[in-house]
Amino acid sequence: MRFLHDTPPSHELTYNDVFLVPSRSSVSSRLDVDLRTTDRIGTTLPIVVANMTAVAGRRMAETVARRGGLTVLPQDIPLDVIETVVRFVKSRHHVYDTPITLGPHDTVGEGLNLVHKRSHGAIVVIDADERPLGIFTEADAVGYDRFTQLHNVMSTDLLTVADGTDLTEIFDMLSGHRLTTAPVVDAQGRLIGCITRKGALRSNLYRPAVNRAGELLTAVAIGVNGEPAEKAARLRDMGVDVLVVDTAHGHQDRMIDAVRGVRRAAPEAVVVAGNVVTRQGSIDLIEAGADVVKVGVGPGAMCTTRMMTGVGRPQFSAVLECAEAAHELGKSIWADGGVRYPRDVALALAAGASSVMFGSWLAGTHESAADVQRDPDGRLYKENFGMASNRAVRNRTRREGSFERARKELFEEGISTSRMYLDHDRPGVEDIIDQIVAGVRSAFTYSGAGDSSEFHARAVVGVQGSAGYDEGRPLGTSW
Repeated sequence: MRFLHDTPPSHELTYNDVFLVPSRSSVSSRLDVDLRTTDRIGTTLPIVVANMTAVAGRRMAETVARRGGLTVLPQDIPLDVIETVVRFVKSRHHVYDTPITLGPHDTVGEGLNLVHKRSHGAIVVIDADERPLGIFTEADAVGYDRFTQLHNVMSTDLLTVADGTDLTEIFDMLSGHRLTTAPVVDAQGRLIGCITRKGALRSNLYRPAVNRAGELLTAVAIGVNGEPAEKAARLRDMGVDVLVVDTAHGHQDRMIDAVRGVRRAAPEAVVVAGNVVTRQGSIDLIEAGADVVKVGVGPGAMCTTRMMTGVGRPQFSAVLECAEAAHELGKSIWADGGVRYPRDVALALAAGASSVMFGSWLAGTHESAADVQRDPDGRLYKENFGMASNRAVRNRTRREGSFERARKELFEEGISTSRMYLDHDRPGVEDIIDQIVAGVRSAFTYSGAGDSSEFHARAVVGVQGSAGYDEGRPLGTSW
């Protein structure tokens, strides 16, 4: 990457302070762009979902891995639950979504409690032999009380798709019947998944993120307190692919010791460590055993660190410096936080990140871990909170004594509750992935780059003021 006028500015830069300059390009189509990451983890999209309790769960992990990204499960989830989630994600189909199922004698109320768990918005009603009997959606509940059994309200005009059917054929079949979702069945007629029109289309465009065994990739966060090496060994035995040693201030002795311990406990695992914002911080974590360094202090939407402490660094400058240090040692970085739009993802990749990590952007989706709620106007939302907030500290210290918990709760650096509304047009994580990928692919073509390494090498970045940034924002109404 180079700056437009060659000389880097003397001041620090956020994503809003910079822009990409078009270059001569021989890349004829955005579909010709290869978004495989340069960190050799196996992800085919440069997207990592942050280890936030309200965001990263098994639905998110499954869906994002199916499309090529990675989800980091939070460190405060008990290990027995982590093992169940990891086993679940690794057993998921690479194309078909996991259906929500109920029996014919379950109720409308039970269906309404589950229907928003996935973006396809449908529950498959099955018999005792797991054969589909009908489809239930929220619209089917209109006019019925919550105790009505599903067999009285479900749609029995059922189209099923045979396992192995060509994706183009599935898309045409659903389009021809004006359906959005269909159950997928095996040769005996038993339910094995479901697929949507968009899902068939996406599976043609995206490649899943899988390990050498062909399983969807999983990642889990490890804190620096307790016994991080012992936890790493247990996660290794569960088959977790990526271990993320995570703390707010990654450039400290305790963190370096934790990374060394994790590396010894899991010598073959991919180890990610952070967070840091300086060249020396990156070097120290890599020398301790990290394959990937996580970069970012304070840019997250739920983080109050900079306002509370004054500590941090504008994210574009941090990514640029840390990426240069990591590349010199043959390693990679993830840019963690500060992302609000697809342009920010592209700029992080231009600065040298192999992947971009974010969480709050995905908090208001069907797949996030929080439960869906309705406001007084009937709008759907989910509650999000920062991982250094009072709420997160309470969750993380629930096994400690009351005095110690109360003492730690005095110190918080995050928002404890925030309403994240589901976007009517993009209510699912896959909708946001589509948006990001479209923007990043186009950024590559504007720079004449066919893959991530070429993009970082060819990118030309200019510096702008706030007026330049505002000029690029679309106006949805007349002026």
